[in-house]
Amino acid sequence: MILPLTRNQALELLKKYNSDKRDLIHYLESEAVCRALAERLGEDKEYFGMLGLLHDIDWGITKDNVKTHLTKAPEILKEVGFDEEFIELLISHGYGFDCANLLDKKRTEKKQFILACGETVTGLIHAYALMRGKKISDMEVKGVIKKFKDKTFAAGVEREIILECEKLGLTLEEFFEIAIEAIKEIKNEVGLN
Repeated sequence: MILPLTRNQALELLKKYNSDKRDLIHYLESEAVCRALAERLGEDKEYFGMLGLLHDIDWGITKDNVKTHLTKAPEILKEVGFDEEFIELLISHGYGFDCANLLDKKRTEKKQFILACGETVTGLIHAYALMRGKKISDMEVKGVIKKFKDKTFAAGVEREIILECEKLGLTLEEFFEIAIEAIKEIKNEVGLN
């Protein structure tokens, strides 16, 4: 799968439309987790890293009207050379949400599950790291599971989407392990230790 941009070019494109530091942290963590998941599952890690990095490319310009989220992304991505398959896959992480007419759509493919659960889990892990004084270096799966079960913790994180990891043949424990390790590798870039 050929990508039209290098990672650095993609990062510049992302920053053109997104300036919020917290959002950029989410994109970097999503990139790391999607890359790690793809590698574990025998998929192209560069491709999935790019999907994770750019999945919310239009958030910075649509977050004031959430229903328009993912309506600007296709145009932005087409303009720089991404193909329909990449764009459709990127849009699929919004299936089931009331944006871009995606409320009634459902994910059915392995590639869609990788992106959706990969980007969603970052909110839970990052919130847990912040609760632990920004510490991820010694984070354990059992702690994340405990927070996952507590619906009041990081309440905005969609647990059902995280559970889509099971459609990839991964247990929740395996998935959390992959995600924690991926974010540990970029901890300095995302303000964790």
